[in-house]
Amino acid sequence: MSDNSSGNGGGNGLISIRCEHPVKETTDQLASIVEAAGMAVFARVDHAAGAVSVGMELRPTELLIFGNPRGGTPLMQDQQTAGIDLPLKALVWEDADGTVQLSYNAADWIAQRHGLGPHSQQAVEAIARGLAAVTAKAATS
Repeated sequence: MSDNSSGNGGGNGLISIRCEHPVKETTDQLASIVEAAGMAVFARVDHAAGAVSVGMELRPTELLIFGNPRGGTPLMQDQQTAGIDLPLKALVWEDADGTVQLSYNAADWIAQRHGLGPHSQQAVEAIARGLAAVTAKAATS
């Protein structure tokens, strides 16, 4: 696994890590891991299947939408606009070289984007730790 990001995602808030397994397997793993961690999977979107449905091609690309109101609500209590970035999302995709990547929004980028104050900092830090843990595990499991 390699982390193709630093800090808050190099200014765009996006963190991408290299995965050891194909897109579907990685997304399956991530869904299992987040559920085992007490989060809910709200949706899974297969973008490649959507492309095929309209006669177009797209490398394997799946979006997993997940979270827990206990983690996200404090952010929205601080600034309700944070709800545009919640629940959390992870995109598992195959790049042009055939490498599978897992990308997600950095929690500190979400905090900065919405101007979250110090009273939600603990929740932001918990989300950051949780995202790092579940994505790293999914990337290598």
